[in-house]
Amino acid sequence: MKHIKLLKEKWIKLKKFYGDGAYDTNEIFNAIGDAESAIKIRKNATTYRCRGSRRRRQEVRKYIKLGYKTWAKDTKYGLRWAIEGIFSSVKRKFGEDLRARSPIGLIAEAMQKMWIYDEMVSYGRNSMLSTI
Repeated sequence: MKHIKLLKEKWIKLKKFYGDGAYDTNEIFNAIGDAESAIKIRKNATTYRCRGSRRRRQEVRKYIKLGYKTWAKDTKYGLRWAIEGIFSSVKRKFGEDLRARSPIGLIAEAMQKMWIYDEMVSYGRNSMLSTI
């Protein structure tokens, strides 16, 4: 919720929001507004409990009507795992902690870790292609 509010305060328009079942709340659906959503609806979800969010009610009906597999294909829910896989790999290689203390330093350190990971991946791809 904090990040969505910060984006709105900075007048940044949210295009699509991906989330697992933990994000299946009325507050999140109300916060994302018109943006597309790929939030997994809980298995026991009903439209009866959606009193606080018209948007969530619509998404629950769509999810129930289509079923999980069709819904996941339509919303491209699987793309979420590509991003999470990258973050998981970076954490595994370089650790979860940042050592910088200033906000600018934290951002720079995180960007460096992502850049180094990207260089490692591209080096690995290029070396694999040269052996073929």
